[in-house]
Amino acid sequence: MNNRKLGETGLEISPLVFGGNIFGWTVDQATSFKLLDAFVAAGFNSVDTADVYSKWVPGHTGGESEVILGEWMKRKGNRNEVIVATKVGMDMGDGKKGLSKSHILRSAEDSLRRLQTDYIDLYQSHVDDPDTPFEETFGAYALLIEQGKVRAVGASNHKAERLAAALETSRKSGLPAYQTLQPNYSLIERTDYESNLEAVCVKEGLGVINYFPLAGGFLTGKYRSEDDAAGKARARNVTKHLNARGFQILDALDRVAKKYNATPARISLAWLLARPSITAPIVSATNLEQLHDLVSSVDLAMDHDSVEYLNQASA
Repeated sequence: MNNRKLGETGLEISPLVFGGNIFGWTVDQATSFKLLDAFVAAGFNSVDTADVYSKWVPGHTGGESEVILGEWMKRKGNRNEVIVATKVGMDMGDGKKGLSKSHILRSAEDSLRRLQTDYIDLYQSHVDDPDTPFEETFGAYALLIEQGKVRAVGASNHKAERLAAALETSRKSGLPAYQTLQPNYSLIERTDYESNLEAVCVKEGLGVINYFPLAGGFLTGKYRSEDDAAGKARARNVTKHLNARGFQILDALDRVAKKYNATPARISLAWLLARPSITAPIVSATNLEQLHDLVSSVDLAMDHDSVEYLNQASA
């Protein structure tokens, strides 16, 4: 496995990150363990989660994903071999949200307890918090880094101008800076990242671990009508792409997939991995067959014409 440098964090991660938002949601603990076992057995080393996963499930309060990941690492005894990324800032209920110093410090302790570890490799601001000064947020991160509880910090769901302002504040104040970005980016969601965020990431040397690389499953090609998505957990994320542009992208994926004897999902991930600014897409699978298909994308190197064909089809 050719690991990639994650920005300037000093961490090296595999070309795909396992997305843990499904743990305790669309897969139970036993299945989560099987998927994680297979993922690391294939040579991959990074898992992304968040304190809020999976609060949206009836009866859940948040933290369910971290608990499952923590229990898996405890049973395997492999904490030092896994790069753990988690996030803070989303609404946990009872006013627990944002990037204030008190909320970050309290949330970090909660995440550490659920993960059954004494450090987080990458701690990310899940959403921007315009009501809290950057200095307060980074002051909290500085304390966690000084205590050895966090190795590096990153941002998720930030607009380009706010990300740039945050990085400038870190420079001027001497406080820890964001070393990574987690944006929504795929063949079908290109505008925000390519028009604004990518330039900031390249200029500042940020690692990029993008989420929804398969657009909630749309780019796997298995959702081509409302009926296909009916009753599925990610139906809302899929049906919004059932339009002329979406079908044009699926057609292009089908053509390139046929050329390489691959699935649309593999082609979609290979397209992302060919983009120099992308460090590692965050992928999720609910069964071993899906997972094996996704991880095989790292061995698929498309030629220039195929990449350009997909670029034009999804422009």
